[in-house]
Formats: sequence, structure tokens, C-alpha cells
Amino acid sequence: MNSLLRQLRAAPNLLTLLRLLAVPFLVEAILAQHEEIALLIFVVAGATDAVDGRLARRLNQTTRLGQYLDPIADKLMLSTLFLTVTWVGLVPKYVTVLVFARDIGILCISILLFFSGTMRDFRPSAIGKLNTLVQIFTMLLVLLTAVKTTATLSELRHWLLVGIAWLAPLSAAQYAWMVFHRIATDPLESLA
Repeated sequence: MNSLLRQLRAAPNLLTLLRLLAVPFLVEAILAQHEEIALLIFVVAGATDAVDGRLARRLNQTTRLGQYLDPIADKLMLSTLFLTVTWVGLVPKYVTVLVFARDIGILCISILLFFSGTMRDFRPSAIGKLNTLVQIFTMLLVLLTAVKTTATLSELRHWLLVGIAWLAPLSAAQYAWMVFHRIATDPLESLA
């Protein structure tokens, strides 16, 4: 228990917790049509995400809790944001469905691998990282165009949404292929 409290008090983990706490305020701002506030919350949350990992390394405060908490905060922020902006009509439903289908597929694969003890190293792929980066920039642009729209920003937002519609299933397929290929080629290594 003492170790958990010490990990919670680490500055990077406090930033991550701040990001988690920002999620309901972000949702409320979007639902109340306070787009400027929503954009500000998202930018500040993004800044904490950019800082917490560097801070953990610089202060030598990398913790096991932070290794789990950081990706959970990121995924919760993005997933909730996708649902909310889709609800208010800023993003087409099919894009959010593809994003969630990918995430649920990867979650199912991860759970299966975890409980089977088959593969412990399940890092993001290059396409998966690109997909997440495009999702972040798209959400930033969606919120920005909700505040002030121009033809150029609207066009860019459209193409980023198309990019997500392609990258989400491609990324899910790549994860599945990597896992099945690795298990098929070296089943003994995947058990390590």
C-alpha cells in the first residue's frame, strides 16, 4: 500500500491522473457547446501527455503504475472524445465504429494472450502508432473547426477522418497478423 501511495505521488503520475480527471470536463464542455473550453482542455491534456513520460525519465520516477495508467488515460481520453463528438454530430458514426472495432479487437487479442501466457511482449506497431497520432490530430482539428471553421480546415478534417477509416482496420489486421505469425513461427519463444 505504501508503494502504491508513493507511486501515486510521483509527479508524472499526478499529471496522468490530471488527464484522467479532465475527461468528464471535456465531455461536459462539448455537450454544452463550449467548444473553446473543450479545445483548451484537450490541448492541456495533450501537453500533460507529452510531459509526463519525459518527466518520469528525467526525475527517475518511472513507476509500474505509470506504465499502466498512462496508456489507459490516453485511450480513455480518445475513446470518450470520439463518442462525444460523434454524439453531437462532429464526426461520422462509421469512423467511431471503426475506431472502437479496432480497439476492441486488440483488447480481445491482448486478453487472450495474457490469459494463455502465449506472448508477453505486445508493443504498438508502426501503423498502430500512426493510427493513434492521426486520431489525436483529427480530434484536435475537429475541436478547432468547431471553434472556427475554414474551408481548408474542413477539408483537412475530412481527409484525416478518411485516413482513420483506413488506418483503424489496417492497424487491427497488422496486430492480428503479427501475433499469429509470431506464434506460428516460434511457439516456444512466444511462451517465454
